[in-house]
Amino acid sequence: MHAYHTIRLASATAAISILSACAGGNFRPVADAPVRIGPAYSIRGTTYVPAAAPAYDAVGYASWYGSESGNRTANGEQFRSGWITAAHTTLPLPTYVEVTALDTGRRIIVRVNDRGPFALGRIIDLSRGAAEELGIKAQGHAPVRVRRVEPSEKDRKRLREGKPVAGLRPLSGQELQRLRAQLPVRGR
Repeated sequence: MHAYHTIRLASATAAISILSACAGGNFRPVADAPVRIGPAYSIRGTTYVPAAAPAYDAVGYASWYGSESGNRTANGEQFRSGWITAAHTTLPLPTYVEVTALDTGRRIIVRVNDRGPFALGRIIDLSRGAAEELGIKAQGHAPVRVRRVEPSEKDRKRLREGKPVAGLRPLSGQELQRLRAQLPVRGR
């Protein structure tokens, strides 16, 4: 009888393992630790060197992606296109950044948990949810400022749950003009 219970327990354990894999059990839980920087890597002849970059602040172009929903992100989490996330080539995973649409001044905070974009002139790839929140989804790509930030734990928790943080006031006036003047010429 002891062997019968052992076989039954092993069968139940195997069934649970199979079901948890189908339910996405092979994804890393959404968490802020550990932070992963990772080694240098090459994509299509370009080498990217991930680094801590606590003062990261760049102006360039954003794109968005969403068809990869359900895939694994570079830090092992499940990609959910409706969440407020992004991909960056070199920032640690995860990192929080403020993204400003330079056409409108609208600002949001996103959680970077993936690698990309690997297109010339693009500095960040937003999830569909982040692109909608920033108001650039219809454009496909847009000029932006990306600046590393340290949001409150309350805002981090919201982003770890896929929700946007409370609205930030849009930039306007001279600051927005100054940032637009820093934009690289497209196609370079």
